[in-house]
Amino acid sequence: MKKTILTLALSLMSILFFAQDFANYSKYEKDNVKVKSQSTFPNAVFMGDSITEGWVNSDPKFFSDNNFVGRGISGQTTSQMLLRFREDVINLHPKKVIILAGTNDIAENQGKISHDKILGNIISMVELAKANKIKVVLCSVLPAYEFWWRTGLQPAEKVVALNKLLKEYAQKNKISYVEYFDEMKDERNGLPKLYADDEVHPNIAGYKKMEEILMKTLK
Repeated sequence: MKKTILTLALSLMSILFFAQDFANYSKYEKDNVKVKSQSTFPNAVFMGDSITEGWVNSDPKFFSDNNFVGRGISGQTTSQMLLRFREDVINLHPKKVIILAGTNDIAENQGKISHDKILGNIISMVELAKANKIKVVLCSVLPAYEFWWRTGLQPAEKVVALNKLLKEYAQKNKISYVEYFDEMKDERNGLPKLYADDEVHPNIAGYKKMEEILMKTLK
């Protein structure tokens, strides 16, 4: 009986520990302290998942030259990004936030979620940014024909549908919108190997293309 109670207690503690950092607040905790100690605020913070995290790792000069800060975490959904939005964006006082999110929601990394709820999470991030006088740049989700870590979900058309909602919301609310999808898709509505070796995560050529598209909007 005592062993059973102890096992249950340990299991509960593990669940609570995981839940407390579901958003992975600790990922950028030290980096955020450094950013806040600098004399100038970032021109932009990039909020996203592995695509954003990989961007900083692949082309750090693009970020340093433009006084940009990357806050991408691999595997994250919009629910997790929303939770850490204050810590990783608002508290850094950037002029802009670049939001690129939704791929892992479509991949069902945290379970099934409707497009409306994905959009709702992104809208909440936008509203938080606006309330703190941070200009928003909303990005289309990148093309994806198949997710290698979660096959069979047929994401291509789901990405199209989500991007339609994002674009309509951006236009209705006069938010800058970056159209990666239309400029990078192939005939399958996927991301070609030219831009991504695994057809999901951009390589350096893919990131250079994204930089070209993004800077047109920012300028």
